Amino acid sequence: MPPPTISTQQRRNRLAVRHHLAAPAATVSDAVAGVVALHATDPATVHLSACARLAAPAIAAVERALYEDRTLLRLLGMRRTVFVTGLDTAALVQAGCSADIEVKQRKLLEQHLGQQGHPENVPEPGKWLLDVEASVEAALRARGSATAQQLSEDEPRLRQQLLMAAGKPYEAIGNVTSRVLFLLAAGGRIARGRPRGSWISSQYVWHPLDEWVPGLPEWDAEEARVELARRWLRAYGPAPATDLRWWTGWTAGQTKKALAALSPVEVDLDGAPAVVLPDDLEPVPEPPPWVAFLPALDPTPMGWQERDWYVGAHRPALFDRSGNIGPTVWLNGRVVGGWAQRRSGEIAVRLLEDVGAEARAMAEAEADRCAEWFGEVRVTPRFRTPLERELAG
Repeated sequence: MPPPTISTQQRRNRLAVRHHLAAPAATVSDAVAGVVALHATDPATVHLSACARLAAPAIAAVERALYEDRTLLRLLGMRRTVFVTGLDTAALVQAGCSADIEVKQRKLLEQHLGQQGHPENVPEPGKWLLDVEASVEAALRARGSATAQQLSEDEPRLRQQLLMAAGKPYEAIGNVTSRVLFLLAAGGRIARGRPRGSWISSQYVWHPLDEWVPGLPEWDAEEARVELARRWLRAYGPAPATDLRWWTGWTAGQTKKALAALSPVEVDLDGAPAVVLPDDLEPVPEPPPWVAFLPALDPTPMGWQERDWYVGAHRPALFDRSGNIGPTVWLNGRVVGGWAQRRSGEIAVRLLEDVGAEARAMAEAEADRCAEWFGEVRVTPRFRTPLERELAG
């Protein structure tokens, strides 16, 4: 018997409802849970992605969830990328993704310390690194919270330098400060708190993780991967297993083992094999027509590796050379254009196809709504794309 078929339209219905694009969320936590995690490489994305999914968009509500209620946590996770998740998902990411990253990056830093130290190499780099980490964590606990600069004052060995790419045009000398803090964060020992500047700043104040969010659950790595895969499939399925592997950054073996524990159903997506959770085969009703303005690196367009079914022919205008997507205009589950904020605060829009007068009017109304809640803040994406640059002027 051939596998059941799930149509592209059905995938779009699920995306619309589960990602809170056709049916806005009541709370920031609900908005984040709908997409599992928000991209946080660009700090602005966190707030803009959450607000795009809220019935009442408000930057203050996102900041309150992050820094006052602390129901959300910013952490290093999938694909060595910074994300914001709910605390229960953060525990899964920590055990199922971050711990592996910490092991690999530790070996790499030890190698660089022992071979590319400047002005000289570090003897016994593994022992040296463990000692520095312990000293930094102790200094952070003594202060309660601290910036990277303050920690390097407390522990001068953070100013140890590395000479990278010696003899090449892009040769560079830099301190190990950020790389040591990276390891401590990936190891679940420290956490990024409130930024020093506004919500678009990336200069964070560090805190001991167990003091910032006490009682974060601990998971076995394999069990964490199974549960994270289940949450991803609920939000992004049906999808090819390769999409899950790409999104998580897992090995092929880790992905296969996590999926096997879920016993997913194999389905056909317009001729391509995919998987879906066994209790998720019922069709999702098509929601009323909707439009959404999603920011650069939003988790919806960055949720799958295979994107033709929602991006279509618009990829060249909307992605940079590294595969980062810019601001997008969505109509009923697919990308139909892009947008940018100009210095005046105006939200400039370009539709890349003829969507009809009704949909065009919906897009114009959404642009006006976005400009209103943006207020006086001006946001330029960290990774700029051809259409965004052109529209921003």
